[in-house]
Amino acid sequence: MGALSLKQKAYLRRKRRVRKKIYGSQERPRLSVFRSARHIYAQVVVDTSGHTVASASTLDKEAREHPKFESKVEAANFVGKLVARRAIEKGISKVVFDRNGFSYHGRVQGIGTGAREGGLNF
Repeated sequence: MGALSLKQKAYLRRKRRVRKKIYGSQERPRLSVFRSARHIYAQVVVDTSGHTVASASTLDKEAREHPKFESKVEAANFVGKLVARRAIEKGISKVVFDRNGFSYHGRVQGIGTGAREGGLNF
């Protein structure tokens, strides 16, 4: 495998900078977001135990059965609501938002908006 590109290095540097300040406890887990070119993923993680409490993505059955989304931001909003519903079912209402090195804009913001609409508090 070759060396990392400048873009990948910058992403990892931003990711480390964000994660240095954010830590998910049992009372307030971390809502971590990852976006690829085609899909978006969100999971609620308790860092003290290293367990994923709830997760959702555009690859989930509910998202695939949903009528065609008009945009990727709309799909991200749906995933945010889905992960919020699953977290609330497990008794979690407060989370720390981890944008994971991505800027809080577009699809990442869509997940945040959807999670807030779904009942999660940041």
